[in-house]
Amino acid sequence: MQSLGWQELDVLLITGDGYVDHAAFGIALLGRWLVAHGYRTGIVAQPEWKDTGGPDISQLTRMGRPRLFVGISAGALDSMLAHYTAFRKIRRDDAFTPGGTAGARPNRASLVYANMARAAFPGLPVVLGGIEASLRRITHYDFWSDKLRRSILLDAKAELLVYGMGERAVLEIAQRLEQERGLTGIRGTARMGREEDIPADAPRMCLPAHEDMLEDPGLLVRAASQLERQIHGGDAWAVQPVGGRSLLLAPPAQALSMAELDALYELPFSRKAHPAYKKAIPAEEMLRASITSHRGCGGGCSFCSLALHQGRRVASRSEESLLREAAGLTRQPGFSGAISDLGGPTANMWQATCARAHVCRRTSCCVPKICPFFRTRQGKHVAMLRKIRALPGIRHLRIASGIRADIALAEPGMLRAYTMEFTGGQLKVAPEHCAPEVLKLMRKPRLEIFEAFVQAFYEHSAEAGREQYVVPYLMSAFPGCTEAHMRELGRWLAARHWTPQQVQCFTPTPGTLATAMFYAGTDSRGRPIPVARADAARLRQHHILLKGRS
Repeated sequence: MQSLGWQELDVLLITGDGYVDHAAFGIALLGRWLVAHGYRTGIVAQPEWKDTGGPDISQLTRMGRPRLFVGISAGALDSMLAHYTAFRKIRRDDAFTPGGTAGARPNRASLVYANMARAAFPGLPVVLGGIEASLRRITHYDFWSDKLRRSILLDAKAELLVYGMGERAVLEIAQRLEQERGLTGIRGTARMGREEDIPADAPRMCLPAHEDMLEDPGLLVRAASQLERQIHGGDAWAVQPVGGRSLLLAPPAQALSMAELDALYELPFSRKAHPAYKKAIPAEEMLRASITSHRGCGGGCSFCSLALHQGRRVASRSEESLLREAAGLTRQPGFSGAISDLGGPTANMWQATCARAHVCRRTSCCVPKICPFFRTRQGKHVAMLRKIRALPGIRHLRIASGIRADIALAEPGMLRAYTMEFTGGQLKVAPEHCAPEVLKLMRKPRLEIFEAFVQAFYEHSAEAGREQYVVPYLMSAFPGCTEAHMRELGRWLAARHWTPQQVQCFTPTPGTLATAMFYAGTDSRGRPIPVARADAARLRQHHILLKGRS
């Protein structure tokens, strides 16, 4: 602050992650964004919270009282997911903490940090954001306590909650507070209020009341489906009654334009962890040489938080911007010449568009088959990758974030290019399962599509004279999945002489439709489905695959 000539902060941001000045880290991104728009922004990363006499709020006050608000994020993951495995066992490490040490952030970090902020700065607006707040914005099932919890906004006693990608919302919050205007109606935010606060002509949807959900688990499935529609529709308010009050969710924020995304990702990130750290942050090592090309995913998988956070509509950067960032990467000290990943949620959806986005009511752009109005630009994508790989100083370019198999197969020559030119020995693909009933509940493509993809992948690898492998991501204990289904998956793997390496037991993360189905024991239409709820039953399904039983 002294070197910048700042006498005070406008905004203070608190995060549960260690600080890495890289665009893949949310708080670093928002901090750079606010500074670029003229707001003096300070960051406190992983404040100490374990003091026996209570949290040390002096960590928050070292830069003085911020003029406008405090923004809080639990970090890149929900703090409970960061701390516990799918079987509620304590994790030993944390990739977003110096030294990879677990426990640097508290359980339910958003609540702890909000309490610290209120104690440090009485009367100052507290704003929640990040993935933890975003996916807990209404009544949600909390797997770790095995109960429904009300909106995290209420438990944190915060003034506002930002959901989804937060650049537009945090900037408008700062502008309104500076102008001494109210905070109601900011797109991409939730707050307690009155239904009269919603414009009379605005479309709205009424979510089931919190108290009604406690009585009827099936209402959680309905609410999850409604939130999906709100995000995809893009223009409706949502209202949830809770405790005699109303939780108001303004329509989602509009995605940043290509020019805005270019400007955002080309801000002067150092791509380094804070110099005060004595130990490396594992996530920095993984992401330092990576480049983000787009946001959003049209897949709409029922277990994926992207549907409720980034949304299904893809927002992409320009080829020119990606070329500039890649060229800048070659000038970074210690750059090895290898870009570890250039992609997004699904690499081959870069610059994908929907010709009927304003009227679309599908739950997925790709299932049960690829929508004819969902148009990808894979030829342009491959051409862009080749241009970047040809830059002086770049030896290798990978798309480690993975590709969508059904989309790659839909356009002749694309899978061949991805396989022969941009795969670094392994390519991640997520069939998740082989049983048709389970795949349908997951909103995943038919197994025949994955099998055709694998066959073509190995043919192209042989043609290139390269030994390469598909790494299939598989899931056990998904809602609707039985032990018989897992044995079916085990036999399918054995017939192909595959030993599963990436097997994940379904973890009911807050907010997703799959988590609502897990809690309610029904599919999205309210029909009963089998659910392995007890940890013992979940472990049995998991071990069927890990032990290779048939």
